[in-house]
Amino acid sequence: MKKYFIAGILVWAPLAVTIWVISWGLGLLDGVFGSVMHAIIVVLPNSATSDVQHFRDIPGLGILIVISIIMLTGLVAISFAGQWWLKVWDKFVHRIPIVRSIYSSVKQVSSTLFSGNGQAFGKALLIRYPHADSWAIAFQTGIPAKEVTAKLGEDYVNVFLPTTPNPTSGFFMIVPRSQTIQLEMSVEEALKHIVSMGSVPPNSSSGKPAIGLPPHL
Repeated sequence: MKKYFIAGILVWAPLAVTIWVISWGLGLLDGVFGSVMHAIIVVLPNSATSDVQHFRDIPGLGILIVISIIMLTGLVAISFAGQWWLKVWDKFVHRIPIVRSIYSSVKQVSSTLFSGNGQAFGKALLIRYPHADSWAIAFQTGIPAKEVTAKLGEDYVNVFLPTTPNPTSGFFMIVPRSQTIQLEMSVEEALKHIVSMGSVPPNSSSGKPAIGLPPHL
């Protein structure tokens, strides 16, 4: 009986999680549409409110409209005019304090997760986390600022440590380069490995020796 139960769980668990994630995403899109429609209803005269309210209550319409807007935005973004407007928008956002820091960081992470080529992250690394006897996969994002380097006085690197199974959140850390192990797997393979909680092995194997660590590690 036990093995039948486990076999059933293995069949239904991935399907249930997939349905839950899709439902959450569709609900989020529908919520965005509902918020926009509510704002429109507030500013419209009372005579037009009822018609807009009926339009808002059509099942699934919000999801279709939001997806259509996203697709249309993507179509415009890859055009020559769209590229020009994106550059203008980036320059505008980067002039706003605080907003520019958040915007650029989210844009870097998003471009890595959705582009499929992992260009925003430099390389996949192994770092000691959360304690000295365990390891986690992180991504090198660059080198520390000059002030940080001057105060630390050693060779350090900036890394992003994603969480599982949602790699869009995580921790920014500054760790000694000597305490990292560079992996041969690509950033994309490492992301898949993290999201799957280690159940999906990368295509390439890591045969590269540890950097700054004893060979047996």
